[in-house]
Amino acid sequence: QVQLVESGGGLVQPGGSLRLSCAASGSIFSINAMGWHRQAPGKQRELVAVISRGGVRNYGESVKGRFTISRDIAKNTVYLQMDSLKPEDTAVYYCKLEPTTVPATGYWGQGTSVTVSS
Repeated sequence: QVQLVESGGGLVQPGGSLRLSCAASGSIFSINAMGWHRQAPGKQRELVAVISRGGVRNYGESVKGRFTISRDIAKNTVYLQMDSLKPEDTAVYYCKLEPTTVPATGYWGQGTSVTVSS
């Protein structure tokens, strides 16, 4: 059993910045990847950023150049630095942990809400 807890969401003006954190705890043996996904009302959940076991980073096209994913392996924590925020970034942001073994579906946090508005 693995638990993910996100924090750092809130209300920010366009052009502003936020930093999200996701701390994992529980029966963690080995992590293949950790990442961030987001979902706005009425829209499908989409990939924001992911970092693999080897440290390779991938970003969704809409956030590339503005967001940065990082990790602290010793703390089982992943971060998402969000800069130059736009209204279209408004969504609930979810943290995901992908184990090297099972379960195949991975683990998801409860989400943290980000609202970008003037």
